[in-house]
This record gives sequence, C-alpha cells and structure tokens, in this order.
Amino acid sequence: MKLACLSFTDKGRLLGERLLALDSDTYKMEHISNSQIQGGIKGFLESSWSKYDGFIFISATGIAVRMCQPYIKSKDIDPAIVVIDDEGKFSISLLSGHLGGANGIAKSIGDYLEATTVITTASDNRGIESIDMFAKENDYYIEDLSTVTRIVSMMVNNKRVGIYTEDGNLINYPNLIKVDDLNNIAPSVEGIIIVTSREDIGPIDIPHTILRPKNINIGIGCRKGKEVEIVLGAIELALNNSNLSNKSIRAMGTVEIKKDEAGIIKAAEHYNCPLEIFTIEDILPLEDMFQKSQFVKDTIGVYSVSEPCAYLLGGKPILGKFIHKGVTISINK
Repeated sequence: MKLACLSFTDKGRLLGERLLALDSDTYKMEHISNSQIQGGIKGFLESSWSKYDGFIFISATGIAVRMCQPYIKSKDIDPAIVVIDDEGKFSISLLSGHLGGANGIAKSIGDYLEATTVITTASDNRGIESIDMFAKENDYYIEDLSTVTRIVSMMVNNKRVGIYTEDGNLINYPNLIKVDDLNNIAPSVEGIIIVTSREDIGPIDIPHTILRPKNINIGIGCRKGKEVEIVLGAIELALNNSNLSNKSIRAMGTVEIKKDEAGIIKAAEHYNCPLEIFTIEDILPLEDMFQKSQFVKDTIGVYSVSEPCAYLLGGKPILGKFIHKGVTISINK
C-alpha cells in the first residue's frame, strides 16, 4: 500500500519521520510536512487523493475530517484514513477501515508506537468477520455494496444469518447457518450471504447480499482479426446461456498462435482477468478428449483450442463449445 504520512506541527514532523521505519513490502511510506510543500497539505490532497492507497494524518481528528470531506465518495474506492495525535498516544482508524485497510494500518502504527489503537467498527469490536473483509480476503466481487450494510447490521445484533457458498468458505460469525439449497431456506434464517457465480439465483424473499467468487475459466479461440466487440459478445452469450456472472471470471486462455489477437487481449483486459497462453505441446496430449475439427488442425496444428484451454485452466466443463461469429468459447468451473 502506498501511504502518505501528513504532519502539521514540529512534533508531528518528528513522529512522521519515525513512521518511515514502517516502510516494507506491505506499506510504502512517504512523509509530507505542511511547512515543506507549496500550497500546504490542503493543496497536496487536492492533487494527490487518487494517487495513494491511504493517508495518515498526524493531527487532530477534526483537521483530517475537514480536509478529506471534499474528496470522500464511496467505501469501495475511498483510501484508508488514519489519524495519530502528535504525541503518538492514539492511532485511530477513521475511514475505510475494512476495504481500504485503515484498521490494519492503525493497528500496525499503534503496535510500532506502543500507542492505543482505536477501531470503532462494530464487527471488529465484537470479534465478527465483516462481509467486506471476507470478500476481500477471498477475492469475491460484491454484487451490490448497499446490500452489505443490512446483513452486517443483523450480524452485529446476533441475528441468525445463513450462508450459501459454492467454494465452502465460511465467514467467521457465531450465529451462522449453512444453507445448501436456495430454494429451501430454513424459516429460522433471517438474512443470507450468497457466494455464487450463478447470474440468476431466483427469488429470495429475505435480506441478502451476493458475493461473486472467481471460479469461471474461459477457453477461447477465434478467426483472425475478430474485433473485441465480437469477442465480448460471444463471451456474454456463452455466460448467459450457462446462467453465469461475468464478475466470476477467473481467467481466460488461448493457444500461442492467438496470443497477439487484439480482440482476445482486450477482452481479458475488459474483464480484468489474466490471459493464459498455452502451447501446441500443451494441447496435443489432450486432443482425444474433445470434439475435433480438421479445419482447426490444418490451420494451427491442433484439433481444438477452446475446450483444451478451458481444461488446462482448471475446473469442470460447464459449456463444451459455443460458437458465435467466428469466436469459440468453452467454460469450466
């Protein structure tokens, strides 16, 4: 995490210099003193808000609140804000405690300075794992951040919360009820966390939040020069036909001869997923497992591309072969 430590007083400047010792693989620390930069820290924040993962204010809490207020947008994108008094007695997590990492930063600083760490998030103080941290640690996409608050409120109040999960990961919550079938949720379940790559989960008549696991692997082949719009259209149709969410794409894979296809490269960038390239030698031993095309064999040296690439990425076959406008898609999960 790239962090800016901001100081306003002489004592704060000395404390900020001490905190540079926390620079590590986890935290990359810079110290900025109000008197050392043109325009002061207020001007620095205006130009640098989006360039850092977090800001550590060595100041009164009110100063941090007033200076940050114009730039605060949403808990899923706001940077971590931590406040330390210039005596180094308190390390306070002020903003983005979970997703932004402010709670962890405040604790690290508190431990280093032997200061009192102040964390006010209700779930942490009750020893409950928060949903947003559960999602972050397991690389889940939160479908709708606004739905998380309702379920967290239930957990804080010790309500019976269920979880339906495709990968077996369970959130740390003492009153958790495992749900195996979304069509048969026990009446005792008052709210539910749903970890699924299924796009349509059917009607759920209790409060719920959906987390998307990264468990979909897509093998892809295409005719030369296919535009990204066509490639994306083929992927979306294949996912729709399989009732799968594009938020759950873990990786895409293709054969080496297609590694420079702009449409495939841009599609992987669009979904923010890695594109794995497999060699002819990787695919040849698998040829008898999948449907064969002599045209593909004559063109690139193997009988098929999408199915073996999906297989090599991992998972079980969900969609064997889907062809749309010269693009072939296979999906494993």
